[in-house]
Amino acid sequence: MSRLSRREILALIVSTGPALEGPLRAADAATPASARASKIVSAEVIPTRVPMHERVREAWQRSFRLQNRFQTHYEPVIVKLTSDEGLVGIGDADMPAGRAKAIADSLVGHSPWEHLLDDSLGGVLVAVYDLLGQSAGLPVSRLFSTKPADKIVQTWWSQCFPPALMASEAKLGYELGYRVHKVKARPWEDPFEQGQAICEAIGPDMRVWADANSWWRSVGRTRHFVQQLAKLPNYFAVESPFPRDQVDDYRALKGDCPLQLAEHMPEDPMPFIREGLLSAFVVGKPMGREFVKRALTAETTGIPLWVEHSISSGVNQVFQAHQHAAFPGVEYSISITHVLEDDLMLEPFEMRGGFYEVPTNPGLGVSLDEDAIERYRV
Repeated sequence: MSRLSRREILALIVSTGPALEGPLRAADAATPASARASKIVSAEVIPTRVPMHERVREAWQRSFRLQNRFQTHYEPVIVKLTSDEGLVGIGDADMPAGRAKAIADSLVGHSPWEHLLDDSLGGVLVAVYDLLGQSAGLPVSRLFSTKPADKIVQTWWSQCFPPALMASEAKLGYELGYRVHKVKARPWEDPFEQGQAICEAIGPDMRVWADANSWWRSVGRTRHFVQQLAKLPNYFAVESPFPRDQVDDYRALKGDCPLQLAEHMPEDPMPFIREGLLSAFVVGKPMGREFVKRALTAETTGIPLWVEHSISSGVNQVFQAHQHAAFPGVEYSISITHVLEDDLMLEPFEMRGGFYEVPTNPGLGVSLDEDAIERYRV
């Protein structure tokens, strides 16, 4: 497709504003008046600490230490919002528990319909959408689209591990039904040796991309690694070879990179969009209005999103899948729950032939594992 001018892109982003509430307002109108008048009557916030899975724990912590990061657990902050209809919306606030409690408490006495696309809620918004879907009798994906996809492509994920562990993790992911694998590339492991081990352990239909998180620093180093990785049959992309503000370096790689290039969407994505410097944008938070604008922009420009705004708990992983299903501009969803000890959910996040089938029951369509919540409660 032809590239859009800066003026056209700006016009697109502005034009999405009034359209953002379309499916949500339609769901609101289809909801019984009693449900639309419902209010949140109580809020509960439960902080947890979930360790890394024992099969990767030692190598993962070593990799973190080499990045000057000292972490042994992830800390999902579970939120439950109860409405006067007796419905309970669940989510992971993905923020410190004190802040999550203040936000959740501020919603008591208000209708969840007052907070459509409200980015200020952070992950508490997930529990709001779960309530909205249950009230409307619709899965969360239908709050964003009248015709969401039935299934989405979820990626397998690995921190920077030694080649043998990379291979065993890749094999496990493949056996569990994943067909896309995101791997971390760092200076203390040879990414080509990692890649060789991975490719020997998986089938030819599993695609792999390497995320350097800016560690390659320069165009020269990036060319060196990309030329090596391009020799591997399963590798198709690299992410963030150098800092995203080094636009001239991306210009230098244009037309001279045998793999796809992806980068986290910067504050000003216009040079990347206008000049065709990237094959995809990686996006994290926020997950309300700003996410929808980015997804609609991706659909229009043809530059897809690889989404990772909900990585460390099963409940938000499912919310991310609902959003993915609603927007054709999203290509992949990324989470890390499979390398944690528990995802805190009753229903397993099952992959079949590379796809996850998005729940169709009202709301998120999944349930918390209350025993696991108590086990990991702080």
